[in-house]
Amino acid sequence: MQSNRVGALLPDNFGSFSVVNVRGASLNATGNAAVILPVQAGSSYIVRRVVVANASGSINTANVVVLTSSDGNASNAITAVSVLSNITSTTTYQDLSLAAGAATTVYTAPALFLKINTAVANATCDIQVYGDIVTP
Repeated sequence: MQSNRVGALLPDNFGSFSVVNVRGASLNATGNAAVILPVQAGSSYIVRRVVVANASGSINTANVVVLTSSDGNASNAITAVSVLSNITSTTTYQDLSLAAGAATTVYTAPALFLKINTAVANATCDIQVYGDIVTP
């Protein structure tokens, strides 16, 4: 293979590949599985970063957590419970802090779930999860 060619390489050859990409997620209502985050790449993966961005406006009072289960069980948390205090306009973003042990766990869940503890009326945002693909 030529050193200047990456076209033949798959996501498991690169770090920080987009594992989840949800556009226009609604933050209107609270709930354990308020937003389903389907995993789009890899049957097993390591989560490295979760980004909330492109909000419809200020969502700085929203309180969220990303889980591997739809039941709201905190032991399945990938991120820490987070208030989106940095997102005050359409041009701000926030990286969610990973939960203890999240960056050293290989996940196989086909979907992740956004639990909304505090909703924001008429609000949407984009959610992206980046990580390393273990098994394509």
